[in-house]
Amino acid sequence: MADVPSPLGPEGFQAATNVSRETLDRLTVYAELLKKWQKAINLVGKSTLKDLWRRHMLDSFQLLSHVDRANGSWIDLGSGAGFPALVVAICSEFDVHALESDQRKCLFMSNVSRETSANLTLHRGRIEEITPFSADIISARALAPLDKLLDLAAPFAHDATEILFLKGQDVDEELTKASKCWIMDVEKRCSLTSEDGCILKITGLRRRSSSGEAENHE
Repeated sequence: MADVPSPLGPEGFQAATNVSRETLDRLTVYAELLKKWQKAINLVGKSTLKDLWRRHMLDSFQLLSHVDRANGSWIDLGSGAGFPALVVAICSEFDVHALESDQRKCLFMSNVSRETSANLTLHRGRIEEITPFSADIISARALAPLDKLLDLAAPFAHDATEILFLKGQDVDEELTKASKCWIMDVEKRCSLTSEDGCILKITGLRRRSSSGEAENHE
C-alpha cells in the first residue's frame, strides 16, 4: 500500500509554487472562508478538507504551468467552490470567468472574490444557457465526462484556445469515446497532486462531421 503524504499546509504550498507572501495571504483568506461556509453548504468533499492545500489549492494552481500565455481570458466551466477559477484569479494576471449554476456556490465565490480582490467575473446559470463569448483558456475540474465537457467548451473556443481538463483514472476510456465526435490535439500530462490523475491539454478542437472529417469553423 502506497504511503499517504502528510497534509500540505500554506507554507508547503508556497514552497511548491513560489507564490508571493501577499498571494499566499489572499489564498489563506480563501481557505478560511471555505472552512467557514462548508459548515452550512457542501462546497467540497468533507474528507478533502484535511488536505485542502494539496487537494484543491495546488491541484488548481498547477494548471498555470500548462498554459502558453501569462494573461488573457480564462473561462472555468462549473466552478463550484471556485477551483480552479478563484485560485487562477488570485495567482495570475488572467481575466477569469467562472460559470456556475448553483446560487449558493455563486454567493460563496462572490464573497471570496470580494475579500481577496480576485479578478473574477461570475456567470450564474447553466453553461448551455450562457451566451457564448471567446476565451483563450478553458478549464474544468470534476465536472463531467470528456465528451460532455467538449460539447460545453466548444462554443467558447477560438482557433488558438487552450483547453485544460483535470481528469482521473478513466481518462483513456473517455478519450476514446470523445474521439468519435471530436478531432483534437491532446497532451496528457501528469498531475502534481494525484498518482491517478492527469491534466489533458487540448488544442485545435474541431467537431467531426457525419463523414468523419473536421467541420469548418463558422
